[in-house]
Amino acid sequence: MKIFLAGIAWLGLLATVLPSILVFAGVMEAPAHKAVMGVGMVLWFAAAPFFMKEKSPP
Repeated sequence: MKIFLAGIAWLGLLATVLPSILVFAGVMEAPAHKAVMGVGMVLWFAAAPFFMKEKSPP
């Protein structure tokens, strides 16, 4: 389950960073950029806390 959440979180992070590069290159328009970044942000903030938790010491 932790590997699945890590994959979802990294996919969300990629969906947050990649659209900015694509807009800069002229491949993507602003409305699509905002939509993809919004979805990526939600994925990252929903999944990242669960796989980034540190184990508490015994």
